[in-house]
Amino acid sequence: IKFRLMAIIQKSILSNFKIITLAVLLLISFTYSGNICARGIESKVKTIVIDAGHGGKDPGACGAVYYEKDVVLPVALRLGRLIEEGMPEVKVLYTRKKDVFVELHERSKIANDAKADLFISIHANAGRVGDRESNGYETLVMGRKTQENMEIVMRENSVIKYEDDYEQKYEEFYSDSPEADIIFSLMQSTFQEKSIKFAEFVQKEFAGGPIELDRGLKQGALIVLYRTAAPSAIIEIGFISNISEEQKLVEAENQQKIAESIYKAVLKYRNYIDGINNEPTDSENINTQNNNVLVFENSNQKDNGTDIINTDNAQKEPVNNSTQNSQPKKYKWITE
Repeated sequence: IKFRLMAIIQKSILSNFKIITLAVLLLISFTYSGNICARGIESKVKTIVIDAGHGGKDPGACGAVYYEKDVVLPVALRLGRLIEEGMPEVKVLYTRKKDVFVELHERSKIANDAKADLFISIHANAGRVGDRESNGYETLVMGRKTQENMEIVMRENSVIKYEDDYEQKYEEFYSDSPEADIIFSLMQSTFQEKSIKFAEFVQKEFAGGPIELDRGLKQGALIVLYRTAAPSAIIEIGFISNISEEQKLVEAENQQKIAESIYKAVLKYRNYIDGINNEPTDSENINTQNNNVLVFENSNQKDNGTDIINTDNAQKEPVNNSTQNSQPKKYKWITE
């Protein structure tokens, strides 16, 4: 009886050990890849391309001190880091990670070659010459060739002038032929519903952030979206031509808040696409640690494209523009 009792006890311990081991393995598998199993579904959103607008010889809109290209890049990098950490199952690609010029068709090609499931283009807005009052945030999706929102559309599309042979490269975009109109309509309608849904999430998440005025969701014939075969949107994070908003946009804390707002919109969009609850899980919660991703460096120094600097105390040393008082002071952003 004694030996039988010992055998039963040993068998019970072994059985419980197997159960505990199995439970641990199941727990690991449920938390693998940042919550795919925890969400109960493998996401359809597998690749996201983040596009920091302008760059290099294309400065974008001009503020009193900064260029558009300088404020959108750190926001793009912060957004990418949030997605990489909170959604590790998603592949994140960038059209640029430093101050370089990338042609519009190349930005679209990066997304198309990667078969992107979402294309996010980050920009800063500007008023007309002399307008320092316009303010707020807005999101644009691909729309028809109309006069609606033509001012911002023309400004964003005008960057093609920095490209060689741009007339030939974008001939079909500006063509009035029936064939071109059919292609344009197809590109505009194919991803419109999903693009609008993502844009709606962005606008809602920006509420209560550092940039206060909601200018709404808009549509326009935007070249970078026209050639992108994926749900896509241009996010105008604020007006760099507005001195108050310009100062907000260059502060690291506000850049992080803006990136977090876009990240939350990405989460809600991903959940919408997957048809599940739009509340983020614990593993998707934002990690706000180690968010310093850039510093200023005097832009007189030669950019060889290889410098990487990370510091908690970014120094801002403007170029001496005493002979160019009408131009913004220029800074070089060194990024991870």
